[in-house]
Amino acid sequence: MGTLKFERSEALSRESAKHIAGGVVSLNRKTDPPVVFVRAQGSKLYDADGHEFIDYHAAFAPFILGHNDPDVNAAVRKALDDGLSLMGSGTTSWEVRLAELVRACVPSLDLVQITNTGSEATAHAIRLSRAFTGREDIILMLGGYNGWHNDVARAVMPDAAATGPRVSPGEYAFVPSSAGIPEGTQRRVHLVNFNDLDSVEYVLRRYPIACVLTEPALQNIGIVPPQPGYLQGVRKLCDAYGALFVFDEVKTGFRASLGGYQGLCGVKPDLSVFGKAIANGYPLGVIGGRRDVMELFAHPDAKKRVLIAGTYNAHPFTSSAAIATIEKLRRSDGEVYRQLEAKGAKLQKGLEGLFAEKGVCAKVSRIGSAFCAYFSDHVPVDWHDLAASHNFDLDRKFRRALLERGVYHFPMAAKQGSIGAAHSEEDLARTLEATRDALRAL
Repeated sequence: MGTLKFERSEALSRESAKHIAGGVVSLNRKTDPPVVFVRAQGSKLYDADGHEFIDYHAAFAPFILGHNDPDVNAAVRKALDDGLSLMGSGTTSWEVRLAELVRACVPSLDLVQITNTGSEATAHAIRLSRAFTGREDIILMLGGYNGWHNDVARAVMPDAAATGPRVSPGEYAFVPSSAGIPEGTQRRVHLVNFNDLDSVEYVLRRYPIACVLTEPALQNIGIVPPQPGYLQGVRKLCDAYGALFVFDEVKTGFRASLGGYQGLCGVKPDLSVFGKAIANGYPLGVIGGRRDVMELFAHPDAKKRVLIAGTYNAHPFTSSAAIATIEKLRRSDGEVYRQLEAKGAKLQKGLEGLFAEKGVCAKVSRIGSAFCAYFSDHVPVDWHDLAASHNFDLDRKFRRALLERGVYHFPMAAKQGSIGAAHSEEDLARTLEATRDALRAL
């Protein structure tokens, strides 16, 4: 390994550190090596040193159609040519159309609101839940990621010594991912392991819980699927204890299926949030759900009204991108998702075959186009399981070996890979050949 040179990338990274606090505009993007990408098209990324990579990082998963999809870009160009601008007064035709499309895809959404990011959408979901229930505490999942704001800014992959050993029923310590989070905020947040119904009920019995907020499948520590009956069980517990059930579908929405993961599992949440794939890489988030909860955004009593505001909410260019993305997915009548499933199954089978051929202990977890190879004898069921069973060092070396061979996964262990409609059969074949060579080298 180490044959690729990243001289220009390293120089740009050093220059960035002179002007940008932390050197990158999102600390989650910081990588080693510090590859700087300058162009993207379809399934490919191109860096400052002229290298081409097959991209499975997909900017943390929004590119369901691929980078610079021509139909999405054409919709944004048309908005420019039509003279659309940020009106900032009243409603607009494009936000109405976008809302109609989202509701048509996701039956649980009686009403929606539009934001700029998934983090904003989860912040609104928590605020709505507190206003609706009159309670302040919330339940989150260890190993989940729900944004950067105070209520959810805890370590995604915390040190086990900091969270405490596995307990069931029970809860775990809030390990902040940022300084500046008030202790009072931390006390209102209760962390349990995903797939642990007993712990969810344990917390619901002891605290005034406004909502249980979870990704329906944990996709920020790879792909940790819900165990049979788990989401259904949380739904029943929320009903029994008067808490709202909130799905964070920022990663799964419009990638797992057109109706989100909830369309696959048959569980109806009270509120849902979406982002990423909904606009194929353009910055847009959505929150929606039950009418009686969402109507708090327009409650006639100012003391009960929940504020939603944002100068750039439903900007015409991002809204046009989202409309074009959803319309393209709907026009395919499921064909895009059938092809993504076929590509995902082919890649999974190929990877598992290579791991077996080389005698590597590994399992591939996959939900449609989203996948992750775990260097373990099983797919983990929660964060404690992953932390104890996964070979993180081998994972990092494997990703670096693939990088050297023109296949880009985010160079951090246990991170999701994403296939898009732009990935070709040739891409898959090249990926498997690169994997064979990487495993041989390792």
